[in-house]
Amino acid sequence: MWRGLRGREVGATRPRSLATHVRADRVRQINLSGHKEIVSAHNSGINSLQIDCTEARYLLAGAADGSVGVYDTQQPTFMDSAIKVAKHEALFTVDKSVPQGHIYSVTCVQWYPVDTGLFVTGSFDKKINLWDTNTHQVELQFEMPEKVHAIAMSSIAATHMLVAAGTEDVRIRLCDLASGACTHTLSGHRDGVWALQWSATSEWVLYSGGCDGAIRFWDIRRAGCFQVLDQNRSQIERRSNVTSSTQRQELASAPVGSSSTSEMQRPVAKRTKPSTVSKPSKIAKIKDPGVRRSHPGMTLANDRSTAHHGSVTALQTSDDGLNLFSAGTDSRVRLWDIESGRNTLVNYEATKIRTHQGTQLAVSMDSSLLFVPSAHSLQTYDVWSGRMHSKLVGHYGNVNCCAFLAEDQELYTGSSDRQILVWSPPKSVTVEDQEEVPKAGVAAVCEDEDAWSD
Repeated sequence: MWRGLRGREVGATRPRSLATHVRADRVRQINLSGHKEIVSAHNSGINSLQIDCTEARYLLAGAADGSVGVYDTQQPTFMDSAIKVAKHEALFTVDKSVPQGHIYSVTCVQWYPVDTGLFVTGSFDKKINLWDTNTHQVELQFEMPEKVHAIAMSSIAATHMLVAAGTEDVRIRLCDLASGACTHTLSGHRDGVWALQWSATSEWVLYSGGCDGAIRFWDIRRAGCFQVLDQNRSQIERRSNVTSSTQRQELASAPVGSSSTSEMQRPVAKRTKPSTVSKPSKIAKIKDPGVRRSHPGMTLANDRSTAHHGSVTALQTSDDGLNLFSAGTDSRVRLWDIESGRNTLVNYEATKIRTHQGTQLAVSMDSSLLFVPSAHSLQTYDVWSGRMHSKLVGHYGNVNCCAFLAEDQELYTGSSDRQILVWSPPKSVTVEDQEEVPKAGVAAVCEDEDAWSD
């Protein structure tokens, strides 16, 4: 730390690189917070968490009892002076008592990307609700044919307000908040869709993971998907040889003493009389009206390649949008190269992912650490080596979701034990703490003194 500060002072280290190094070092020291606590207002397990993109301050939580809560992560509700812990209670909660509120488990929550005045929720009651944060009322509701498992909105979209919805149905539906209707559907999966993630580089590209083990890439302006990830497709394809097949045959049949291909005798084409050349028939140019040319994306609809040997439970893009992380019920985590669609073969140590619904992954701000829920704990992996960096233990139930706050290097986790835990780096020693230590030391010395005097 001090060496980095000295390097910045003399100009050997750039200020931005020093700040990045300090933040990365703080994330690697993350542990259960002893100075901040989220007071859960839910009576059942926490299924989904998200921190808003605009202010990076408000935490949105959805629970299995149908309730949704909003928490302020910066301003505590009160301070417990006895244990010196800042308590953060819910600013408000909405549940089934609110008109048009969810009556079953809330499986996914999503802030409106450009404003904290709206948020979207999906539930097992087959409804997607658009809520007004100020009035705590439902402003718009979409009816789905099956239980809703995943919703997603693009954080970089400038020309649309679409909510992608994944349900137990095989189709992905795009709901337009501007018109209040479902614009179109994306067909290709053979089972329900549990995970959705928009591209970080294009507002038109959507990634989806289904119970059929497939991960599909969609361009929502087209009818079908344009790529299906295959866990066995990892190596770079060999480049075709420069020589053609005819040249290879000539090289094989050439005498041993020949030194170059220029000396080889090439076959001479037979000349034919102009009268004997057959002209193409005009009838052959007429296309068969019974033959239909399918859309290029529709050819991948029958592609049965799988990314996991079980259901895909979570998708998460890296900070730069070049890589995609996926997790499945086969207890495997995989890293994909988005441009080529290939498996990078990073071997992440074993996890325990046994769930009947989607989960959430989180990645640090520099995409160096990956946070994966695993049974009652949260496992932290080095992204590029796959080695487990740490195992965060604190919940009494299965960890279902996690959200990373890059500004404060804090991590929030939700579990089936109804609790939301805060994980943060060690707290720096403040001036008040430094003043209290000498006072305590003096008091201890006075108590230890005997009554004798010279």
